[in-house]
Amino acid sequence: MGNCWGSRADTTTTTPSTTGNITSGVISSTTSSSNISNKSQFSASSGGEDGHPNGQILPSPNLREFSFQELKTATRNFKGDTLLGEGGFGRVYKGLLENKHSSKSGSGWVVAIKKLNSESVQGFEEWQSEVNFLGRLSHPNLVKLLGYCWEDQELLLVYEFMQKGSLENHLFGRGSAVQPLPWDLRLKIIIGAARGLAFLHSSDDRVIYRDIKTSNILLDGSYRPKISDFGLAKLGPSESQSHVTTRVMGTYGYAAPEYVATGHLYVKSDVYGFGVVLVELLTALKALDRNRPVDKQTLVDWIKPHLSDKRKLKTVMDSRLEGKYPLKAAVATAELALSCLAQEPKARPSMQEVVDSLLKIQGMAYDKPRVSRRNSSGTAAVRPHGHRRQNGPRSISSQFSTI
Repeated sequence: MGNCWGSRADTTTTTPSTTGNITSGVISSTTSSSNISNKSQFSASSGGEDGHPNGQILPSPNLREFSFQELKTATRNFKGDTLLGEGGFGRVYKGLLENKHSSKSGSGWVVAIKKLNSESVQGFEEWQSEVNFLGRLSHPNLVKLLGYCWEDQELLLVYEFMQKGSLENHLFGRGSAVQPLPWDLRLKIIIGAARGLAFLHSSDDRVIYRDIKTSNILLDGSYRPKISDFGLAKLGPSESQSHVTTRVMGTYGYAAPEYVATGHLYVKSDVYGFGVVLVELLTALKALDRNRPVDKQTLVDWIKPHLSDKRKLKTVMDSRLEGKYPLKAAVATAELALSCLAQEPKARPSMQEVVDSLLKIQGMAYDKPRVSRRNSSGTAAVRPHGHRRQNGPRSISSQFSTI
């Protein structure tokens, strides 16, 4: 999902480790799709994440093969009111898979069904990548791929349904139906997303996700974040090595500078994109917005000076937070974002280091109220943060909490 761009085919100058548990090309046009299907049982909660909280890589994809008719029925022939969204791969629909073992009408599992756009040039390759990666990767912060359909020219994928939609909708959506995310919930979401990426990077064969952005971070009913859309994922070399690709793909505003400029793709290229997401989380400003002034359309280009200055940071923080966040934690998050956005990949932290930093930030308490004066009883009275005296301005140094 999202604004992807690219052309021509990939070439790789390094060979991924042969000791890893993931191999590319699980399905080919000459391979029977039944080799990866699991038709015995199905439920929308399958995937084994509860028994493996730190994630696991399955020896082979554990997916159900659906018929095209089943998915047509689930979406009422892909009716317009079931459409959830649209991206480069195709459209995503909300579907109801009936429980054939229940006599109750309308019972079953709610799922999300992605249908290939027949005009998509790289559609089959992305479909194949989704099956290969999500079919074998199981982690609480990766969306579950439940099954697929490959029938004639029809290519579809079936995922668990994420009730709360995308992080993008919650940060940038407007209207009474969209409630702003409080600070604590934002941290919970971003920590989960970071854990998902750290899991990908820590596998024997490192997986470079290549398209981290707010629209690809989905939220379940309890706001647990799960990374979706693995159509652009690639097996990565060692942390210091890179792929060289002639097909630069990703999303403007999130893609790392070395990848855009040279085609070199590192594991830490993902870290750069995550840094952009951190900035969006703080500011509720989009990574790329053509409606902003020309010099501010790309968020990272103008936001960096604000991230290293506490006073400037306060001016760009999401106003819908209404100041209800620990300033110390916001500053630490901005500093972490800056490190992720380092120009050189080697200067960026690993995703595990990002997780560790975010957990420390999560433990930072809200700023204590400051004692301003004593009341008539001689006890200390507190003045709410941000309250101004009536008899003149405070000194600049007293306007911000001590860090």
